[in-house]
Amino acid sequence: MIIIAAASLSVSSCSLDEHNYVEIQKDSYINDAKQAESVLLGVYRNLVTDGIYGYHLSLFFTLGTDEAKVEGNSLTNYRNVPNNAYTSTEDEVQATWQALYHAIYEANDFIERLSVKWQDFTTEDQRLAAVYMAEARTLRALFYFELVRWFGNVPLMTATAQSHQHPSTFVQAAPVDVYAFIEQDLLYAVETLPYASEDTYRASNSFRISKGGALGLLAKVYATWAGYPLCDESKWEQAAKTAQVLINSGKHGLLENFEQLWYNSGAGSWDPKESLIEVSFYSPTITGNGTNDSSGRIGKWNGVSAAAEAVNCGRIAANWKVLPTFALDWYESGYPNDRRWEISCADHKYTADAGRTSLWTYKEKVDGKEVVRNGYWALAADPNAKADYRKNYNNNMCPGKWDIPKYVTEENNIVDANVSNVNWYVLRYADVLLLYAEALNEWKKGPSNEAFAAVNAVRRRGYGLPVSTASSVADLDASLGYEQFRQAVRKERAHELAFEGHRRQDLIRWGVYYSTIRATFDALAEWHDQSQEYYKLAQYTVEGKNELLPIPQRDKDLCSQFKQNPGW
Repeated sequence: MIIIAAASLSVSSCSLDEHNYVEIQKDSYINDAKQAESVLLGVYRNLVTDGIYGYHLSLFFTLGTDEAKVEGNSLTNYRNVPNNAYTSTEDEVQATWQALYHAIYEANDFIERLSVKWQDFTTEDQRLAAVYMAEARTLRALFYFELVRWFGNVPLMTATAQSHQHPSTFVQAAPVDVYAFIEQDLLYAVETLPYASEDTYRASNSFRISKGGALGLLAKVYATWAGYPLCDESKWEQAAKTAQVLINSGKHGLLENFEQLWYNSGAGSWDPKESLIEVSFYSPTITGNGTNDSSGRIGKWNGVSAAAEAVNCGRIAANWKVLPTFALDWYESGYPNDRRWEISCADHKYTADAGRTSLWTYKEKVDGKEVVRNGYWALAADPNAKADYRKNYNNNMCPGKWDIPKYVTEENNIVDANVSNVNWYVLRYADVLLLYAEALNEWKKGPSNEAFAAVNAVRRRGYGLPVSTASSVADLDASLGYEQFRQAVRKERAHELAFEGHRRQDLIRWGVYYSTIRATFDALAEWHDQSQEYYKLAQYTVEGKNELLPIPQRDKDLCSQFKQNPGW
């Protein structure tokens, strides 16, 4: 893979100035489809960087919801960002802004150069080039989608020539204009790309974007556009119709077994049936040089806690902690029929002396003798549970979807305390089904048969049942009205997509982020009297502020026309 790397920026430049001072002879490159693909793979490589899905947009910024929190009860080290206790000078905020604009620059550069070069290609290479162009435009759309929904008011850089401007000339675009630009890129991709199962163009389309990914992303873009802060409700119809094209195509579907998703991500195995956009992390060894290593922190930051001596993958710090109130609500509403609970909420850990073991122990008397027993969730979830039992879950349970000792194959393993080769799902077919159900309900102001069918398919698979067979256990009550169905779909998104990085943005687009944080804080007091002290998020979350990240202060200072986001 050839990677076009950006040079270090001078202190007088801003993050939008991503032109490359070391791009030697690029004007004479991309002379055929093979060379074009090599450069395109370099654009893809941006996905694995820490600033994008290697860390920040998968694990770091997505924390701070009603589902999970960061480990601990202080603001030391890495804990201030997940608790919303940071400022516009935060290094990680700057790094993500810069990483996304660097990725956009590379996508723009590829698109521009291919547009000039492909007229000289052979007919066969031109067919490939059209697919590569659509891939690049989908990637650019994805990068801009992350920018606009996380930062809100962002500059729209549509050509590499803009990077030569003086920082004082840069202006922020209206978010609606950014969404319109994203829409055009994705509409082009939808018209041009083949479905993964019908791809006769690329020698390998593993982890590459196809028509299903572009359609699914466009549906998600429309659903986000319809919500807060733009609140353009006309986009619900477009979200529904776009998702419907994907669903009716029959080219994608749900895997039969929900848990297979996590075996696949742990093994680095590509299955395009359900995986629409997936980031592949793989590095045979760790050099410590991020330019060379293509591994991420999936399963290390958000996996199951493990001592280094207990597993052959290095210590797992497990800095994501499942909130007991979320686990309890889900448990009471679906367990044991909903099999996703046990897969998603890990009621175990790995220790040096016991290997896989329970999270806690308790003592009881048997025949007059005190015996130590392994604790388990049901004891704490009981309405009459002892306070000491519940206390164990205040800062202890981890997500289970990225249980490295369980799901990662020997061939895909890295013995390292910080990174792994576990993949990250950006978009799954199940997500699109739930967006379709939501969009239909919002558009029609009431659920249709198609809306019920979409959400019930997801629920049936989660309950271990055939997706096409009606179930009195799994299916939603068919009498639900508009508001009841809305809440049911929102809860279903929380369960199906738990800890996958969607929840915070869902709460924001629904306009309930702040109120949900406050309600969670109150609910934690009912769980255990010490649980609130571990939920620092409630103390630092401000309504009308924390729905967006701040414009990085360094760029705001250099780009004199920039305005800071509200509250920052």
